[in-house]
Amino acid sequence: MTLFLSVILVALLLSILAGLVRVFRGPAPAERMLAAQLFGTAAVAILLVLSQLMAMPALIDVAMVFALLAAVTLVAFVVLAGREVR
Repeated sequence: MTLFLSVILVALLLSILAGLVRVFRGPAPAERMLAAQLFGTAAVAILLVLSQLMAMPALIDVAMVFALLAAVTLVAFVVLAGREVR
């Protein structure tokens, strides 16, 4: 089980690296924001996997806080992007 979770962690870290490429090369702010959302989702998943690997249930609470912050960030981006269009 530990090997399986370690492989999942490596896959999540690779997805974060792919997102970094999109952040630096993304032509539009919306694409950069989607990459930032990928970071938030991957961070939540990494924390949940680490909570299982390290037997630390407190990491689940931290993951929930990250998920809420990612949602608030997305809403703020949409509101600010909507103001720029008008």
